[in-house]
Amino acid sequence: MNSAAATPRERRTVRESIALLRSHQKPPRGVSLYTRYVNRPWGRALAAVADRLGLTPNVVTLISGAFSLTAIVLIATQPPTVLMGVVIALLLTTGFALDSADGQLARLRGGGSKSGELLDHMLDALVKLLLHLAVLDAWLALGVTKPLILLPVAFQVVAVLLFFGATLVGVLQPRTGGAAATPSRLRSILLLPVDHGVVGASFLFWGFTGLFTGIYAFLFAAHAVLLVALFTQWFRELS
Repeated sequence: MNSAAATPRERRTVRESIALLRSHQKPPRGVSLYTRYVNRPWGRALAAVADRLGLTPNVVTLISGAFSLTAIVLIATQPPTVLMGVVIALLLTTGFALDSADGQLARLRGGGSKSGELLDHMLDALVKLLLHLAVLDAWLALGVTKPLILLPVAFQVVAVLLFFGATLVGVLQPRTGGAAATPSRLRSILLLPVDHGVVGASFLFWGFTGLFTGIYAFLFAAHAVLLVALFTQWFRELS
């Protein structure tokens, strides 16, 4: 996510880096159970390894993009099989974990840069745009027709709007210095369908076309409902 120039320091072990990151982890408020219990710990381990290897946060960001974009190319160009679904899901979820690792690596090195934030957000937006276009292309090759063929288009719209809105609100809302609120377990569960990691994991069913379509439609509906709910909340808070 961020980039920061490495400062002279003793070379930490992977275990030491993981422990340090765990003690400085972002608060769990406002994230799904997947992000809290899967993606952040996975990203923490990857950040520790990257630090040990001497990689910069920007390099980790680019590696994250490479994983996700490879998966997108496979969706668009390869027939939907069970094996291909497993490969695509692994690539997407690993890419998402690396997307967490770049920010954690930046914090491990003392902070990030605005250019790193820009690179990270541009790649995130690109992945969200291309992922649903790839599904659209794959479904066209399978002969899917209207109105179902419009589902990836609609999903792309709500996913990008949700990402853009969350990013912009993070800039517009005043930062408070108070203690973080206790995370709501129910909220963390309700956020699962809109977690990018869960969307990536849904491609495990890519080889089962009917089942995947149903899951994909459910995830779209969850994104649409959350978009309306969050926009209403954000508008009131900023008014």
